Amino acid sequence: MPNDVQEVPKLAAFVDEVCEAAGMDMPTTMQMNLAIEEAVVNVMEYAYPAGTKGEVRIEVQIHDTYVEFTLSDDGKPFNPTDKGEVDTTLSAEERSIGGLGIMLVKHYMDKVKYKYVDGQNVLTLRKNLK
Repeated sequence: MPNDVQEVPKLAAFVDEVCEAAGMDMPTTMQMNLAIEEAVVNVMEYAYPAGTKGEVRIEVQIHDTYVEFTLSDDGKPFNPTDKGEVDTTLSAEERSIGGLGIMLVKHYMDKVKYKYVDGQNVLTLRKNLK
């Protein structure tokens, strides 16, 4: 999908279809939508310089015991898993900017893995099926 936040509603419909196919319940589907949206919007906002066209590729595999989303882009290298934990005990004014999105992704997903290979950011998000 293009790096255009106007396309995000299409992403939500896609995630809903994947979660339904995997047999996930509604609360888990909502968590998945939030986590995937956060990850994709971060790519849209930060991987490419403002005004630059780019894309986020999204692949999904549904296995017997887990669902795995792989997001890839050829924007500037960035490892979101390197971001330290956000201290949510601090007020919004005291906290540094950023980090809440990846915190949500890490919270809702069972495994989050990043690699930079062949000029591509590759973020793998896994959710176990219960």
